[in-house]
Amino acid sequence: MVKTPDELALMRISGKLLASVFEMLDGQELAGMSTMAVNDLVDHFITVDLAARPASKGQYGFKYVLNCSINHVVCHGVPDADAMIRDGDIINLDITLEKNGFIADSSKTYIVGNAPAAARRLVRVAQEAMWKGIGAVRAGAHLGDIGFAIERHAKKNGYAVVRDYCGHGIGREMHEDPQVLNYGRPGRGMQLREGMVFTIEPMVNQGTRKVSTEDDGWTVVTDDRKLSAQFEHTVAVTRDGVEVLTLRRDEAPMLDRRA
Repeated sequence: MVKTPDELALMRISGKLLASVFEMLDGQELAGMSTMAVNDLVDHFITVDLAARPASKGQYGFKYVLNCSINHVVCHGVPDADAMIRDGDIINLDITLEKNGFIADSSKTYIVGNAPAAARRLVRVAQEAMWKGIGAVRAGAHLGDIGFAIERHAKKNGYAVVRDYCGHGIGREMHEDPQVLNYGRPGRGMQLREGMVFTIEPMVNQGTRKVSTEDDGWTVVTDDRKLSAQFEHTVAVTRDGVEVLTLRRDEAPMLDRRA
């Protein structure tokens, strides 16, 4: 649960490499690509360009390197050669990477082309909610502080937070203790300690927070088929606050907007 300084140094490497995967994707024209084509592009980039391992591949029997969740798909969308990304979609790409025995996990919801204003607003608020949660991280705070900050921001903007899925500890294993819920009460839950590493990953819905899993056993969708957006980062608790291990270069200004 608590990482040593040497372990944290290795996790920084994994996090930086994973950030570069998203920076590569930022330069892609997603409209017109199949989700399988995106999967294969990321697979090649991680294994060949970065000499790392896509940690999701083979995890729990999953065959692919990423989850791709379009529009009303909340999470765990499965790549498919027949599933095309279209102008106006929003798509969450959730990717893991292992290097030197340590795993980083991050996701981003992309706005594809001319998405409606309502979809763009949802994506913006979901990203803000993640940063509200990150802003609550510091040694001595509680897990409930993170969840409270996330849900308060989402509800203030008229959205619901999915409660069925949450963040998690991470390190040598993809899923470690503790669970990091996206709702909670201030001052409740486990107290955070310097060196703890976990993910913060709110899933924010336009309508109901209720979700269902489709027949493939993976794909999770909103019950009302309204849109869902997700963002995720791997973070470390520091003496003075938080370090975002998967921070992308374009996100540096967000560090000043956490409160």
